Amino acid sequence: MTMAASSSARAASLSMDFICSLTELGDLRKAYEQLCKEEEDVTRALDLLVERRDPLEAKMDSLRRMRPNLQVIEGDAKQLAQTITFTCSLAENISSKVRELDVAKTRVYQASQRADDILDLKLCTDGVQAALADEDYEKAAAHIHRFLSLDSAVITLSQQGPEGGAWADGLERLRAAEQQLKQLVAEQFEAAVRAGDGAQVERFFKLFPLLGLQNEGLMRIGRYLSQQIARQAEKQLQVSENMESGEKRAAVIFADNLTLLFEGVARVVEAQQPVVETYYGPGQLPALLAQLQPEVDRQARHVLDGFAARRDVQRKYQQVQSSLLRGNAGDKMEPRKLDSLLAELTLMNARSELYLRFLRRRVTADLEACEPDVRAGEQAKLEQLLSGCGLSCAMQELMGEYVTMEEYFMKENVNKAVTMESVEKGQHTSSMVDDVFFIIKKCVGRALASSSVDCLCAMINHATTLLDTHFRELLVGRLQQGFPAGALQDLQRGVSSAVSLVQSGAASLVQPGRFEPRPVDSSQEAQRVFLVTLNNAELCCEYIHTLNSSLEEGISDLNNSSIKPQVKPWISNFLSVSHNIEEEEFNDYEANDPWVQQFILNLEQMMTEFKTSLSLRIYEQLLVLVTSMIAVELEKVVMKATFSRLGGLQFDKDLRALVAYLTSVSSWSVRDKFARLSQIGTILNLERVSEILDYWGPNSGPLTWRLSPSEVRKVLTLRCDFRSDDIKRLRL
Repeated sequence: MTMAASSSARAASLSMDFICSLTELGDLRKAYEQLCKEEEDVTRALDLLVERRDPLEAKMDSLRRMRPNLQVIEGDAKQLAQTITFTCSLAENISSKVRELDVAKTRVYQASQRADDILDLKLCTDGVQAALADEDYEKAAAHIHRFLSLDSAVITLSQQGPEGGAWADGLERLRAAEQQLKQLVAEQFEAAVRAGDGAQVERFFKLFPLLGLQNEGLMRIGRYLSQQIARQAEKQLQVSENMESGEKRAAVIFADNLTLLFEGVARVVEAQQPVVETYYGPGQLPALLAQLQPEVDRQARHVLDGFAARRDVQRKYQQVQSSLLRGNAGDKMEPRKLDSLLAELTLMNARSELYLRFLRRRVTADLEACEPDVRAGEQAKLEQLLSGCGLSCAMQELMGEYVTMEEYFMKENVNKAVTMESVEKGQHTSSMVDDVFFIIKKCVGRALASSSVDCLCAMINHATTLLDTHFRELLVGRLQQGFPAGALQDLQRGVSSAVSLVQSGAASLVQPGRFEPRPVDSSQEAQRVFLVTLNNAELCCEYIHTLNSSLEEGISDLNNSSIKPQVKPWISNFLSVSHNIEEEEFNDYEANDPWVQQFILNLEQMMTEFKTSLSLRIYEQLLVLVTSMIAVELEKVVMKATFSRLGGLQFDKDLRALVAYLTSVSSWSVRDKFARLSQIGTILNLERVSEILDYWGPNSGPLTWRLSPSEVRKVLTLRCDFRSDDIKRLRL
């Protein structure tokens, strides 16, 4: 056996038997060296143990000195454990007695309540009979309501015991009185309806919910109010049928009839809503409207039928439709015959839309006290009722016919304006341009007055096609004929420029037939027509620019009136979040964003509604205004806050997230609009006041500061950890 093999097989010291078995000198030397090494290891271990002797002895002495104290502590601990055990037992004993007392108290309260209920039951039994005898129906209904609200256990309990038989008789009388009162209230209500006594109708209407007849009460009052609405509407319809055509309001008498019908319903709703809410509870108005709307539909249909018959709507519509489809010049209707009809149609639709919006507002206010699920369900039912009611369907049908007739009216009048074109003495333009744009403005304005978005969009499309295609072609056709004769060669070069001007900007709005240039008899007349057409084209451009300015004003009004009031409170919420924060709060903001993500979500939801309703170009213009408004309002809010170093970092992160979102939803860069805010964020992130000099003046590099020196100092004061003396010493 070799030394290497022995070493690999042994983990401990060499044994004497192993050493005695060695016969080779080399193995003996190796064994000797190993033993010497082990001796050194043992010696070092012993030295370490000897060095630790004194500390160990000191610790042992300390433990020996602590022994008496440990005995005292042991005794105190045992005494404390006994005290705790006793206290626990005492507490358990007391708490069990308290629980027993609480149970007893609850039972006493329940017994007292049951006793009160039984007494109430007796009072109801006696009181309802006396009230019925005195015809005091309100008091009798109150007794019945109290009886119906009693716990069934009370009624069962009252029938037990030695007096159970007497109580059973009393209950039978009470139930009989309940049925008698229900019948009396219904009969008295109907009698008041027949007599036309509104005060008595309202009196008995209030009693139905006390008897558990809410639905029946709403049904009966709905039937009564429907009769009232019908009588009033029939009177108004008779007035319109007897009105002479020459009277002042004859041209809009049917629109007036609808208006009076809707005003009558509105007065009914305003009068009944407080009563219904008080006695029937919130959320019952939709049920009442469901009773009234069918009668409103019937009366509106009577008005619309009278309108269609008196104004001969169907014949005119069919004649207009035939003219548009076939272009039959011999059977065309004179456009002015449609003028008053179209005006009355738009007025009727505007009144209908106003009425429906009124109902929606009233129901929304009535449902505010309801649970969100109930509110959403009732509002969905209301939308289904109003969108599918006879009034809405009839007006949609009429407005479809209106668009066709309005298109014809616009087309024929524009044709007439072209045909009757004239140039006043001393004028450079003809009457055609003013007449055409006046007609288009009138037609589109009338569609706008109808309060129907669909009609307005349809008429804008028709007007756009008319100007963009046919009217432009008329002007271009005249210009392409050129300036006749050999005079003024320079003008010939200007013709192509004028044509390009007209093609690029002289049109923008609706649709009809083509216009044929009038034949020109002489070269002089042709020259005059050419020059007038040039002036007409330039005037058209002016009108289009005016229209574009109006569009920009409208977009600005939309931003100021609809978007800004919603966005400002969202931005103001920035101040409700502390930006004077430490590391822990900063980490919490990192995990749970306190402001910017909710702001982006609200903004996205609001802008999505406009994106679906506006053209891409108008939406982009609106988005530019919204972005500018957000930047301005956010800067105002930031200047009211205070920041720590980490608060400034949080603001910078919020700003970057907001800019990234606005960039993603727009086709242009928004960073320029947020340049001031970005520089404010940079200042709020400085570690020292003097660090601003690394970004200011000659050290600014390509950065162009949008903040003045005074504004920079003001932003620095927002940092709560910057001293005002250091800020004042800055040389900017």
